[in-house]
Amino acid sequence: MQTLFRGKHFVTLRDWSQDEVETLLRVSMQLKMDFAMGKINDMLKNQTIFLMFFEQSTRTRNSMEAGITQLGGHAHFLDTSTMQVSHGETAKDTAIILGRMGHAIACRYCNWGYGNKYINEMAKWSPVPVMNLQCDLYHPMQAIADLMTIHEKFGTTKKLKVSIIWAYAESHKKPISVPLSQVLFFPRFGMEVVLAHPKGWELPDWVIAEAKANAERYGGSVTVTDDEAYAYKDAHIVIPKNWGNWVTDQTGLTTTGAVKVVDDKLMAHKAWKCTEEKIATADRDVVYMHALPADRNNEVEDSVIDGPHSIVYDEAENRLHTAKAVMALTMGGRGR
Repeated sequence: MQTLFRGKHFVTLRDWSQDEVETLLRVSMQLKMDFAMGKINDMLKNQTIFLMFFEQSTRTRNSMEAGITQLGGHAHFLDTSTMQVSHGETAKDTAIILGRMGHAIACRYCNWGYGNKYINEMAKWSPVPVMNLQCDLYHPMQAIADLMTIHEKFGTTKKLKVSIIWAYAESHKKPISVPLSQVLFFPRFGMEVVLAHPKGWELPDWVIAEAKANAERYGGSVTVTDDEAYAYKDAHIVIPKNWGNWVTDQTGLTTTGAVKVVDDKLMAHKAWKCTEEKIATADRDVVYMHALPADRNNEVEDSVIDGPHSIVYDEAENRLHTAKAVMALTMGGRGR
C-alpha cells in the first residue's frame, strides 16, 4: 500500500493507519540512531514551523524546537497571549495566514471543550500540515513516543499488561488527553490494557467503547476497574498519572467538573500513589512510565521514579525522535 505523508495532519492517531504508525516508528528509530552517531539530516532545510502554545510546556516545546533545528529548519515559538488570537482572531484566519508564511503549524490548546475543536478548525483551513501538541482530548505526540519506548524496552507489544492508573496530585488540574490517547492507542498493538481509577474519574464512554473495539480487532484487551491493586498485580508496564475529573455527557464534551485543583473528593483518594510496595506486586521486570512532569511524592515516591524500574527519561528523550519523525514525514515525506 502506498502511503502519502506530505501534508498529512497529525491531530489524533485515530487518523493514522497501522501501516502509517509502523512507518512513523521506523523513521523515529532511524533518526534516533542517526542522532546518536552524529549524522546530519537536513531534510527540512530552510523550512519553518510555527509553534502555538496556549499553555506552558517543557518536553513538547523543546522536542519540536530542537527537532526542527536538527532537521535543518527553524521553529517560531508563538505565545498565543501575544498574538491576535487573544483579541478574538479566528482559527481559520490564523491557520490560513501562518500556512502561507511557513511549512507547518503546531498547536497546544488544552482548554476543555475548546482545544480539539480549535485545532481541527485550523486543520480544516490550513494549506500546510497541522500538528496537535496536546489538546483537551488527545496527546498524539506523547502516545507515539510511549509506543516507541515500549518497543525498545520489550521488543514487542503483544500480550503486555499495561496499567494506566489514576494517581493523586495537587500540582494542577491535568487534562485527560494522555490517558485517553493511551487507552485508544495501545490496544491496537495487542496490549492488555488496564485502566484503573476511583469512581468519578471516568473517561468518556465513547473512548472505552472504541478502545475495546480496537482490542477485539487487533488481539488486545481493555479492562476498566476501580481496583488499584489489580492494576499493579503482575503488570509489565505501569503508568500512574493524575488526570482531572470531568462531568461529561454521552459525547464526553461538556465543560463542567471540579473547579478547584484540590477538593475533598480528591483528598479522599490520596492513597492512590505509586509506591515501592505496589511496584513489588507487579512483574519482576516491570517498568514505570510517566509523561512528566510528575507530582513527586503525591503521584509517585522518589524511590520509584528515580529507581531501577523507571524509564521516564528514556521516554522523555523519545519525544525528540518521534517529533522529528512526524515533522520529517508530514513536511517532507512523499511516500514509502
